Parts: sequence; C-alpha cells; structure tokens
Amino acid sequence: MNVEPNDLLLFARIVEAGSFSMAAQRLDLPKSTVSRRIALLEASVGERLLQRTTRRLMLTEFGASLLEHARKVAEEVEAAGALAQHRQAEPSGKLRISMPQDFANVVMVEMMPRFMERYPAVSLELDLSPRRVDLVAENFDIAIRMGDLPEDSTLAARRIALQRFGLYAAPSYLARRGLPEQPDDLLRHDLLCILSRTGGAAPWVLQRGKVRWEKELTARLTANSPQLLARIACNGAGIAASTDFIVAKHVNRGELVRVLPEWDMPVATGWAVFPGRRLMPAKTRAFLDMMDEMFCKNQDKPA
Repeated sequence: MNVEPNDLLLFARIVEAGSFSMAAQRLDLPKSTVSRRIALLEASVGERLLQRTTRRLMLTEFGASLLEHARKVAEEVEAAGALAQHRQAEPSGKLRISMPQDFANVVMVEMMPRFMERYPAVSLELDLSPRRVDLVAENFDIAIRMGDLPEDSTLAARRIALQRFGLYAAPSYLARRGLPEQPDDLLRHDLLCILSRTGGAAPWVLQRGKVRWEKELTARLTANSPQLLARIACNGAGIAASTDFIVAKHVNRGELVRVLPEWDMPVATGWAVFPGRRLMPAKTRAFLDMMDEMFCKNQDKPA
C-alpha cells in the first residue's frame, strides 16, 4: 500500500472545510483535482472514506479512523511552516537566564556585549544564584548547568562546553610545602575543594591510563565557586581543583602551576537547559547559537 502524505493532508482539509468545493477554493485547486486525488486515496487504502450527499459530507467508519492520522500530517506541515517563519523572526523581548556566577564572570563578560550588539531588541536578565531554578514554574528561558542532568520530560538540553578540571597551586605554596609526586601525597596538603550539592568536599577523582585514584578528602576550605578557589590558591593557601578556562590567566601570569599534571580529572559537561517547547523562541535560539559559536567550534558535537 502506497499512501501519499499530500493526499492525507488534502483529506484532512476537506473534512475541515466541510465540502469539496470549499476545500478546493481554500487550497486554490480545481474541484476536479480534489475529487480525483481523494478517489486515488480511497483506491490506495481500499475503502471509501467519505459518503457524499447533495447536502453534506459524512465520514465512513474507516474514514473517521484515518482522519486522526491525516490531522497529524496537517499538524506537522503547519508546525514546519511555523518553525520556518519563526526562525526568520527578529529576536526580541526579555531573555531570562540562570547560570553559575563563575560562568558569568569568566565567560559571559566577553559574550554579552557581542550578543547585545547583534540583537538590540533583546533585553537580558541574569540570575546568578547557586540554586537550581525551576525553568517552567519561574519562567526562565535558559539555565546553564554543569555535569550530569536529571531526567525531565519538560526540558530539553544542548551541550555547550566541556570543562576540564585540574589541580593547581601557587609556586609559593609548593616551595613551602613541597610538590606532590603521587596522589596520596595530596592527603598531607591543604586542599581547596568544590562544595558538593549534598555538603562537604566533592571527591577528587584522578586517572592515569588505567589507574584510578579516588579518595574522600579532608578539605581546609570548600566553596561552590571554582573561580574563588583558584583566586585563594593564587595567594598560597593550598591546592585547588578548578577548571582550565578559569585558571588560564593565572597560569599564564605564573600565579598558579599544575599539580600532578600526568593525572587527569573527569571532564564536566556544560549544558544549556531550556523548556522543551515545540517552537523555540527566536531570542532563545539566538543565544544558544552564539554560545555554539564561542564554545563548540573546536569540539566534536554529540550525535
């Protein structure tokens, strides 16, 4: 059986219009063409779909069943057209974004002026609180989140960046306390650790080849800000776990050096999370596309 989707769409339009003549008029087609294509559709499915009288059209039992599928075809066609029109619309309105403060301070200071210049009709509202906002209930357009995401059927997500963590310390601290040569040496040092969501220091996981090291740590200081940890480490307070993009300027200035550089820490994925609407607002798409420009040029995109 070979059912032509366009004929299903036409069938839905005829039922919607209530007559062949009205459907032909709305679609700007000859009535004879409409009648011929419905006859071909009925021949394809092997049953009549419509009972035609002088006054009205009536669906057959099978026609009523097929109408549900025909309407889905019509909805998809309309959605595709609306999406194309939506993409061409000029981004405008208020864009509400929740993101970690470190991310905003390190990354957004460069991107925001570019975005504001490119899209003058969009105003921005940034929430930098550490809490996980409810995007739908609190009417946020985007949230930037790091690491694994919980399952949520109301949300969609796009990968924006990979964050590579490492251990860093100031030369003055290492001169005073010594350079760790093995991961177990870290247990004799002052450690500046990321604060976990459940409280306490997030474990450090180090890997070299197939060898994995993971220990519960006794931290001298914990904070939910990798940027703050890096800045405290610059002043010789201890060994900090932070991301490459945060410590880059400190390393370039000689304020921090990598500790145990042959040992890798897990890569954390950065996500842009947004309500899973059928049609994404133009302002949201514009922001996500610019983030792609910044972060994903040199990264392999996920399938």
